[in-house]
Amino acid sequence: MTDSPTADSPPLDPRRWIAFAVVLAAGFMDLLDVTIVNVAVPSVQKDLNAAYSQLEWIVAAYVLSFAAVLITGGRLGDIYGRKRIFIVGMAGFTLASLVCGLSGTPAVLIGSRFVQGAFAGLMVPQILATIRVTFPKHERAKAIAIYSGVGGSASAVGLSLGGLLVQWNLFDLTWRPIFLVNVPVGIVALIAAAAVMQDSRSTAAARLDVPGMALAVSAVLLLVYPLTEGRRLDWPAWTFVMMAAAAVTFGLFVGYERRRARTTGSPLIDLDLFRSRPFAVGLAAWLLFWIALGGFFLVWTLFMQGGLGWTPMRAGLTAVSFAVGAGIGAGTSVSALTPRFGRLVLLAGGLITAAAFVAYGWMAAHYEGEFSSWQMIAPLVVAGAGFGTVVAPTIDLLLGQVPEHEAGAAAGLLNTGQQLGMALGVALVGIVFFTQLDHDSARGVAAVAPQTRADLAAQGLPGPAQDEILANFGACVRDRSAQADPSAVPDSCRSDTGTASPAVAQTLSQAGEEANAVNFAHTFYYTLGFGGALLVLVGLGFLALPRDARLEQHEPGADSEDELVGV
Repeated sequence: MTDSPTADSPPLDPRRWIAFAVVLAAGFMDLLDVTIVNVAVPSVQKDLNAAYSQLEWIVAAYVLSFAAVLITGGRLGDIYGRKRIFIVGMAGFTLASLVCGLSGTPAVLIGSRFVQGAFAGLMVPQILATIRVTFPKHERAKAIAIYSGVGGSASAVGLSLGGLLVQWNLFDLTWRPIFLVNVPVGIVALIAAAAVMQDSRSTAAARLDVPGMALAVSAVLLLVYPLTEGRRLDWPAWTFVMMAAAAVTFGLFVGYERRRARTTGSPLIDLDLFRSRPFAVGLAAWLLFWIALGGFFLVWTLFMQGGLGWTPMRAGLTAVSFAVGAGIGAGTSVSALTPRFGRLVLLAGGLITAAAFVAYGWMAAHYEGEFSSWQMIAPLVVAGAGFGTVVAPTIDLLLGQVPEHEAGAAAGLLNTGQQLGMALGVALVGIVFFTQLDHDSARGVAAVAPQTRADLAAQGLPGPAQDEILANFGACVRDRSAQADPSAVPDSCRSDTGTASPAVAQTLSQAGEEANAVNFAHTFYYTLGFGGALLVLVGLGFLALPRDARLEQHEPGADSEDELVGV
């Protein structure tokens, strides 16, 4: 394969793969930051004396600001230069990470997380946009496969690395290194970006659409905020009012963008993109796919840590199997399968992931508390392979439908679709999971009651005392399953704690862990069945793509490029 350009194509950047490594590292930092914080929540709570609601905001603040800025960040790169906006985003992200690591109060940490997410929203869209404008078609699929594989591994690495950093307690800093580790990496990335990235911008997007930007940010915030906070607050009326307002604001945004395109031009999003059937169908399937995956990542983490009682490090190391599968699926799909079989590969990817979800859930219900990391390898590798088989070709398909001057806006739409899908998935699948966890709590109690009664009898307790203890035990398990704050101890779990003997207390503690594992395992099975059904719909949705919507294998020099201005 040669890098020599033809007479009618722009010269290829000889440092494009080095520049790609730089933006890929930045994207990995962003994805890492989403999961790594979850590991440190107990340490943050203890060190900063944070309330549970503040802990949720430490996670939610990043997601909210990140999702709100993505579309605007993509268009800013089109207008002012992708290298320039990437460097601004990386600099702000690195500085905000430093402030996060030095925070002395929950309020400062929440505020700095909000800023961190906003700058990530500027930085991340430039990754896909850079892939679109830097690589010719015959190399783009390979770059996207690498990007997808790295993205699939970020969650696993985040859990593992976060667990290590908290456990090591470097320099007696407890949780702070999870943020401070971004500082040296960010500085190196900034220097490398300044040295090797070639800037590009669009000649067709000369002015910033400020009203459109305000409407887009407002619509996203009005939707993501109630989805993020709704379950914790038991879905008060104002959450539904905000979601209705989001729909209205989105309608205003579409109307304004159409009018701007007809009059002054340079809209934030060129709605003509949606005239392309592959782009419109692909983006809709992309959103639905991330609803299913967002819910999976939530309940998966809850099952391993909350149900099985695993440490974050063990959960993260187990999750490496998913990352391996994602890399295999991404690499084989874009390089060999999709160019030959087109949309059928996307259908197969959705169905494979759905089947892996159902199998994984069945195994959880079968093994319950005895489910081991080794037993999880097979379903996780298959689920990861299905994930990679969908993600990499879909990104390549969607980016291939847009001209280069719309690369930033399209990348912003892709990333926003992913974030909105994950937020919707966490909300919708979370409702299914926690409702089922509450309703199914009796299953766990029933599973451990015979052995618990036998243990109590062996300790010399009479039948009436056993009945009372088991009744209180059942109420405790039920109330724990129903509460929003997993760190709180329900009143029913405090009954007779002062009078119970150490042997009885130990028996009930062990029974509680076993009942919890049974409850979580069967709820996990039920919820993954729901996620599998969504993925079947995703796969069938890809059949709406045109039959000729396939990724082509292009020879070097066969690319038709839109006009770019190098800066």
